Amino acid sequence: MSECRDSSHINRGEMILFSGNSNPDLAQAVASSLGLELGKVEVKKFADSEINIKINEAVRGKDVYIIQPTSYPTNDNLMELLIMTDACRRASAKYVNVVVPYYGYARQDRKTRGREPISAKLVANLIAVSGADRVITMDLHAGQIQGYFDIPVDHFSAVKLLSSHFKEAFNNPDDYVVVSPDLGGVTRARNFADSLKLTIAIIEKRRPRPNVSEVMNVIGDFEGKHCILVDDMIDTAGTICNAANYLKEHGAKDVSIAATHGVLSSNACEKLENSCVKEVVITDTIKLPEEKKIKKIKQMSIAPLLAEAINRINTNESISGLFDDEK
Repeated sequence: MSECRDSSHINRGEMILFSGNSNPDLAQAVASSLGLELGKVEVKKFADSEINIKINEAVRGKDVYIIQPTSYPTNDNLMELLIMTDACRRASAKYVNVVVPYYGYARQDRKTRGREPISAKLVANLIAVSGADRVITMDLHAGQIQGYFDIPVDHFSAVKLLSSHFKEAFNNPDDYVVVSPDLGGVTRARNFADSLKLTIAIIEKRRPRPNVSEVMNVIGDFEGKHCILVDDMIDTAGTICNAANYLKEHGAKDVSIAATHGVLSSNACEKLENSCVKEVVITDTIKLPEEKKIKKIKQMSIAPLLAEAINRINTNESISGLFDDEK
């Protein structure tokens, strides 16, 4: 892993990175890109499954960065993050910055019927109360979740990284089309398409129940073209496979998928492997176990982007400049 753009001016004595158990490989890649070693921390469980954390580094007066996606097992990883944040705050860290590449509970961001919780807001409250000073995250399911926090949130996107995989589309824009799997993902698809100078199409669907969808219509021209389905995450893969099959059955030349978060619950990999999908491009916001590394999946690393963000925060450089680079 190469170092970030310019890490020579990082004050290594004032900054320390920690990782929980969620995605240590990503944390190590970020640390390597910054030319740092991960801080020493022990994460254990008592016999009754309570999480016990011991920070084995002095953090007094330091800028701490805790890298911990809250992916499966979501509750364990979330509690690790909260307890580690609390431990660093109580150990007199100067700033505690939590890096949550994948924000669990993000899909529960609003009430759609009576007596429902807004769990995404609850998680935001928990992170803030635990002692975090800043949140760094990637491709939230709903952008308005940033407003759930009363502390700074740096919300980055993997659109530029993912679109770079389809660079052949730069030379053949008429042969490709970017497809949003639903109306809610149009902005994401538009940003992806703009980075490749492609047109978009939109799938109109309905959900009779959670994790189940039915394609009703497609807005836009996709027949005879290479379709790139763009979404923020792939969970059970049922929705995205249904969309891909519909496109293929109605004239698409082939279908690829690009998504930031490879949640890949249940038998998602089996569904993808048996579908008409040509390839699935995801990032490493969530650790991909060996048993899920099927041939169709191509994983790209967000470590350089996170490292650059940490670099700029640590040196008080403009984060908006990094957003401009993405665009």
